[in-house]
Amino acid sequence: MYRAGAHWGNSAIVAKAARFCRDRRGIAAIEFAFIVPVLLIMYFITMEASQAIETSKKVSRIGSMVADLVTQQTSVDKAALDAIMRIGTSTLQPYNRSTPTIIITGIQITDEATPKVKVAWSRKLVGSTYSVDAVKDSITTVPSTLTIRNTFLVRVESDLGYKPIITWSAGDSKALGLTSAFNNIAMGETYYLRPRRGPTVLCTDC
Repeated sequence: MYRAGAHWGNSAIVAKAARFCRDRRGIAAIEFAFIVPVLLIMYFITMEASQAIETSKKVSRIGSMVADLVTQQTSVDKAALDAIMRIGTSTLQPYNRSTPTIIITGIQITDEATPKVKVAWSRKLVGSTYSVDAVKDSITTVPSTLTIRNTFLVRVESDLGYKPIITWSAGDSKALGLTSAFNNIAMGETYYLRPRRGPTVLCTDC
């Protein structure tokens, strides 16, 4: 009797194991649990890549637009330059996870055999703070192809530390972030334009 019972018990275990192996209930749920994280990662990467590319284009657009507005003037003042930079920052909308740095510099190239490249005036916006970027008559640099005697240039530099939405840190109050490993992707552009309506663009109170 003991041996028969043991044999019956072993057979029952084997039968249950066989039924368990044949049972396909719940497979879809298990596969879904494995696939969903991969799909979510792919979705966020695709979303972030498209947003980053679009934001990079907007950062570039800031430089070209600000330079174009400044070079259309014959003279400017600090208030006008600040207003133009505010217009430049608005082109980033609806992106608002970080603010750009914008630097506008009027550059005078001297009329000498070996021309000097000097700062005529400058204005800078960092966040919401406006200030002078470089001292008047200080030496700066421009590409060699633009170093032409007795000419004037307007240089606009636009820079942004791009923050992907999936890495937006908890300290930002509107956080949706998961990690801060890629929390500050540098984007920037520099534009040089010549005045459109005269030989120079003067700044009356810079």
